[in-house]
Amino acid sequence: MPLDFKDIQEKISVGFKPWHRSFQFWVRALDIYTDYKVFQVRVNFEKDEKKAEAMWERQHEHAADKVYSMCSDMGGFFLKLAQILGKPDLAPAAWVRRLVTLCDQAPATPSNMVQLVIEEELCKNVDEMFERFEWSPIGSASIAQVHRARLKGDKNDVVVKVQHPGVQDLMMTDLRNMKAFALFIQKTDVKFDFFSKWRNRRVLVMEYIDGVPILNLGDEIKKRGINPDGKMAAAAKQNILKSLTLAYGQMILKSGFFHADPHPGNILICNGSGVALLDYGQVKDLPNALRLGYANLVLAIADNDHARASEGFRELGIDTLSLCSNEQAELFKLAQVMFDTKLPPGVKVLQPFSDDSSIKKVAVQAFPEELFSVLRTVQLLRGLSVGLGINYSCAEQWRPIAEEALCHAGRLKVEDMKTREGSKHGIVVSTRHTTCHSCNKLK
Repeated sequence: MPLDFKDIQEKISVGFKPWHRSFQFWVRALDIYTDYKVFQVRVNFEKDEKKAEAMWERQHEHAADKVYSMCSDMGGFFLKLAQILGKPDLAPAAWVRRLVTLCDQAPATPSNMVQLVIEEELCKNVDEMFERFEWSPIGSASIAQVHRARLKGDKNDVVVKVQHPGVQDLMMTDLRNMKAFALFIQKTDVKFDFFSKWRNRRVLVMEYIDGVPILNLGDEIKKRGINPDGKMAAAAKQNILKSLTLAYGQMILKSGFFHADPHPGNILICNGSGVALLDYGQVKDLPNALRLGYANLVLAIADNDHARASEGFRELGIDTLSLCSNEQAELFKLAQVMFDTKLPPGVKVLQPFSDDSSIKKVAVQAFPEELFSVLRTVQLLRGLSVGLGINYSCAEQWRPIAEEALCHAGRLKVEDMKTREGSKHGIVVSTRHTTCHSCNKLK
């Protein structure tokens, strides 16, 4: 039997692809990292503060081009990485300006391949399941793309999310590399447990929702003839941010089951200031112990209670190692950076990995994987608040929900509660007893 050289060549190519991709990642990632480390040494010799700031800006611009090229060229998981890094509260402004354009720029899968994936996954022909199916995708992202369709016998449209063929193997290669790189950073520079996981099926059918992407909010305000700097625009932005914050608070603290892919591309504005969350391909089910532990930490942050915040870290299983004398104060600052949206007075951009940051003074040796999605949610809300020009505390907004959750579990003490005038969450406080209307328990 003659050898099929084309088949052999294809098998070798497929087998070599993960190695080639890994090599690309490590060359680029280490180049960016070492560039910053060398620059940190160089900038320390500059005593003029303004000149040092200008040097940092040029360095960030230079690095932003490299990060953009890596994410754009490699695609896949690195487009997801661009979504995470491109937050105005977390990454340098130069990075944000470059990476925000990558959120919805993944190449689309051809329609014949989309049809093959759908029929393999659902074991039926597309024509058997759908009255109509729009083969031109609404959008294409790092893991999948979405199509508008209508099910047989239904009057409402749905969206069908289809995973890109072969993306799972690429993702696993990328995740292994990122995990190794995170371990390298953790051992050499930033003492923080960076690891996390997620799951996703190949085909999902979800409700179709019409609205304006939150990234286009500014253009939509101008389109409606509203002054973007006026009171009406400011009120609309506040209502949108409040609606989104309360929605996440209810999901995380009350039910423990929440949307776990928080980025601006998954948020729509509809019905005035109403908010819709798109794409439940990634969700998290927070165990009750973590949900209540997080509710306790929210109250500690809202009440500026340093001792309770330290206890909250331990209860959540966040293991830390103090590298400073004032551990409790630094732990509280770390809790604010990780789990609250409010920026300190005069601060426009957080620098969580700067030399004087809490994360450098307190080593985080273990971090529960379920809390990474909570962490991402808080970073999303803070990023949106910076982008909308609204500085607020999500912990303060979540306090009533956290109180209700702890009360329902029988864990809330009278002295832990704050009297809240005109409470809308069914919690009433008196000097003799506490009644939680939501669970009808008397303490």
